[in-house]
Amino acid sequence: MLATNDQEIRAALHHKKLRSYQKARSAIIVDELGLSHARVRIDVAVISAEVHGFEIKSSLDTLDRLPGQLEFYSKGLSRLTLVCADKHLAKAERIVPDWCGLILAEKGSRGGITFETVRRARANPSVDAIQVAHLLWHSEAAELLAGFGASPRELKRSRLQLYIDLAAQMPIADLIAAIRNFMAQRSTWRDQPAHA
Repeated sequence: MLATNDQEIRAALHHKKLRSYQKARSAIIVDELGLSHARVRIDVAVISAEVHGFEIKSSLDTLDRLPGQLEFYSKGLSRLTLVCADKHLAKAERIVPDWCGLILAEKGSRGGITFETVRRARANPSVDAIQVAHLLWHSEAAELLAGFGASPRELKRSRLQLYIDLAAQMPIADLIAAIRNFMAQRSTWRDQPAHA
């Protein structure tokens, strides 16, 4: 098998697997999305009616960090798909939870990346609304809580407390819809124009 790297798998994933989301404009697609205030990053995230993360493990990578990453992914993502090189597949199947999707990424003789779905991602049974709420900025969380009648004093509390309050007030589907809407409105993000 020819060696693969993260960049070429990511480019092919955007071009081949995520194209329907891009055309429909029904989702926000973010590379290197930080979870739990960037304690970990998921390689590609699709925020639509849910938060679906795609973690890439090329043939040049190892799976050493994956168990630690899964600790956060299992709380902050509605769905997870591991996109990996053939050399990782057997070990990955033993490490990832059974609701995690698996896609095999291989490089053909002419350099193109092909994908084979080994297992489709299912809904994460233990997604944590508080962890999902971490995708909001403080001002965005405060704006949502103001709509539920929170006082100005309550709105000045820590981000974590606002996330806890939001998780208690909103069904997770509504929370994700609000996150998607806020992300679509952001004019800058990480010192870059949004949606560049």
